[in-house]
Amino acid sequence: MTDRPETPPAARHRWVAGEFTTTVVGVAEWDATAPPEGWVARDVVRHLAGWLPGFLRVFASIELPSTTSVDDDPVATWVAHCNAVQSLLDDPAAATGMHDFGPLGPMTTADAVDRAYTTDVFLHRWDLARATGQDDQLDLDTCAALLAGMEPMDAALRASGHYGPRVPVADDADVQTRLLAFIGRDPYWVPGDGAQ
Repeated sequence: MTDRPETPPAARHRWVAGEFTTTVVGVAEWDATAPPEGWVARDVVRHLAGWLPGFLRVFASIELPSTTSVDDDPVATWVAHCNAVQSLLDDPAAATGMHDFGPLGPMTTADAVDRAYTTDVFLHRWDLARATGQDDQLDLDTCAALLAGMEPMDAALRASGHYGPRVPVADDADVQTRLLAFIGRDPYWVPGDGAQ
């Protein structure tokens, strides 16, 4: 994550994941349609709890503890996963270990988690909140920092396949709207409109 460079990765994860946890606990309908095409609310948790363990295993030989199934209990799955990531980041030896994280290059485990994963949690909170009718306002300073960091890498980010086509919005739209549009979300999406 590129915002608030003075904030250590462990503290940033604690804050971002804490906001996401509040949203997870507030979900009443886990099969509600979510903004990413073909997803429902539980798929947001499935994605976040699913990709990081493999990433850490492949690039850093780190095994996160296994969690329950998101199909059985998405709240418990998220809380267990979140706590495991926080424990990793709070462990100085594990967090400062240097590894070659493939496309990200050589860096500490904490920096890799911060850049790739904590940013993902921040962005996907909007998906889960919007899908389930909760407060979907993101931290605007973080939105501005992420957008400033991502815009120069537009072509590379699109080529990665992790972002959809940029959605057109007004030049004077607020920074959250512009960030969501940049990553391929329709900022005005509501359940029943179809997915973006």
